Amino acid sequence: MPLLLPIRLPIPLRLCALRRPFAAALLLCLSPLAWAARPLVTDDARIVDPQSCQLESWLRFNRDGTERWALPGCNFTGNFEWTFGGAVQRYGDGPGNAITDLQFQGKTVLKPVETNGYGVALTLGMTEYPKAERRRTPGGLYLNLPLTVSMRDDRLLLHANFGATHDRAERQTRMTWGVAGEAAVSERWAMIAESFGESGDKPWIQLGARVWIVPQRVQVDMTWGTQLNQPRETRFVSIGLRLLSPSWGN
Repeated sequence: MPLLLPIRLPIPLRLCALRRPFAAALLLCLSPLAWAARPLVTDDARIVDPQSCQLESWLRFNRDGTERWALPGCNFTGNFEWTFGGAVQRYGDGPGNAITDLQFQGKTVLKPVETNGYGVALTLGMTEYPKAERRRTPGGLYLNLPLTVSMRDDRLLLHANFGATHDRAERQTRMTWGVAGEAAVSERWAMIAESFGESGDKPWIQLGARVWIVPQRVQVDMTWGTQLNQPRETRFVSIGLRLLSPSWGN
C-alpha cells in the first residue's frame, strides 16, 4: 500500500458531466472511483489487510457547498476488498438542493507491491446518484488498473492509473487516468501530490499532507485542489479521517 498505510480512494476518476449543474459536476468529478487511500483520488495497487476493515470519511468544501463522505471497506478473504459508501452534498438554499452519491466497488491485487519494486491491481465498480425530492440521475460503471512503484525503501511511492468509466445518463464511455506521488517526511507525516482526469476534460490537481495520530490505526489529512485553467469555483479544500481495524483473524 501506499507509503504510510495499508490503504484502500474513494478514489480513479469520475466522469465529469459538463452539461450538468456545476455543483453536480464538481461532486462527480472529484468522487474517488477506484479509491486510493485518503486523500488521494489516484488509486494504489494495494488493499486493506486480510480480515480487517477501514473507514474513510471526509468533508470537502467548495464554493457551492460542503460534501460529506463515508466509505467503509473490508477484506474478508485475503485478496479481495469490498467498499460500499457514498456522499451527500447540499448546495444552494432550497430544501431539495442535495446530491447523493452511492458507490460499490471490488478490488483485487494482481501483483503485490514489493519494497523497491512494483505492484498491479484491478478495480471494478458502479455508482448511483439518487437525488433528493423524488429525482434521480443514472449512475455508471468503471474499471481501473492501478500501478504502484516503490522507491527508497517505501519512503517514496509513485502511482499511475489507467481506466474507463461509462456514464449511463449520457450514454458515453471515457478513458480515465491519474498520476500521484507520496513522500514520507517522517515516521508519521507524508506529503502527497497528484493530477487526474479523463479524456476530453482538463486535468485536476490536488496537494496535501497526512499524519498518523495513532500509527496504523488513526490518520488525518488535509488537501487543496482545483481544475487547471478553470474558474475559481473548481477550487476545494478537504479534511479527512481514516480509521483502520486490527485483524479479527489474529
